Amino acid sequence: ILAGVAPADVRSPSALAALPVTRKSDLVDLQKSHPPFGGLNATPPSGLARVFVSPGPIYDPEGRGADYWRTARTLFAAGFRCGDLVLNCFSYHLTPAGSMLETGLHHLGCAVIPGGVGQTELQAQAIAHLEPRGYVGTPSFLKLILEKCDELGHAARSIERALVSGEAFLPPVRAFLAERGVAAFQAYGTADLGMVAYETPAREGLVV
Repeated sequence: ILAGVAPADVRSPSALAALPVTRKSDLVDLQKSHPPFGGLNATPPSGLARVFVSPGPIYDPEGRGADYWRTARTLFAAGFRCGDLVLNCFSYHLTPAGSMLETGLHHLGCAVIPGGVGQTELQAQAIAHLEPRGYVGTPSFLKLILEKCDELGHAARSIERALVSGEAFLPPVRAFLAERGVAAFQAYGTADLGMVAYETPAREGLVV
């Protein structure tokens, strides 16, 4: 569908808006007619690292290359560094978010606690015992875990930074985290494209 498009001509918002797009509903139909990936991926499932099942259902391939989803740059911009221990509270079940961030963290040299979602008491205990420096996951779940730490009397001061996504980063939650001394940055990614845009310390919107 991009055969007639010259990338050098896309120099304005109007030119960008005129590009033909593939919608998620198109992917569902393509994958039904040409399983498993709609003819868009040359690598067979046996040559991939993982295959995810997203709503639709849409089957999303993950290749074997380092930092396949391109999240390491985003994590670095948010302040994550080699040697950090990070609690990853994105889902590891069928959908790619957990793996997307874990592979980027590994690429940076971070160790990961694969927390996933739920089990707030156990997650609060892990924070108190293991003292991770960072968190990746939804902002509301970080707020929930920190409140659970308070309720149980667990220290959570080790968490200094967070990369949040998967939902709106609302001002009250941003303020709550800032009051706790957590430098939190937001990012936007999808199961079809990987990382798309992310926030930096400049706080001037998202870098595409």
